[in-house]
Amino acid sequence: MGYIKENWLVGIKNRLLQEIARKVPGAMTMRPLLHRWRGVKMGKNVWIGYDAVIETAHPELVTIKEGAIISIQVLILAHFGGWERSVVIERNAFLGPRVIVLPNVVIGEGSVVAAASVVTQSVPPMTLVQGNPAKPVAQVDQAV
Repeated sequence: MGYIKENWLVGIKNRLLQEIARKVPGAMTMRPLLHRWRGVKMGKNVWIGYDAVIETAHPELVTIKEGAIISIQVLILAHFGGWERSVVIERNAFLGPRVIVLPNVVIGEGSVVAAASVVTQSVPPMTLVQGNPAKPVAQVDQAV
């Protein structure tokens, strides 16, 4: 009984913080802070856009490294259909607006994911990907 109550309370806290983080101002201050409180592992200077959703049930499965940019309305999933897999956004990666990242994916350092792309497989470092499913289309010369 105690485990169920504790688990339920953690879930409520997690979802409340997620909803606040979606709307509160502060792409480099309040939003990252609230996601860290939820359990997302996050480096410094991370930018999180308005209305981004970062793994609702298991935020501890998501790692966002230093300098990454998560644009508006990005959806990062680390669990789906019973799978619980990690998601890693490497240093200086850029996720464009409305990108969806599925479980068991690593977005490589300095990579760019074009707007509205669905990332189903890991992205190599310094690569531009786009589409559904996201496919490599170019190499990136400089980190964002």
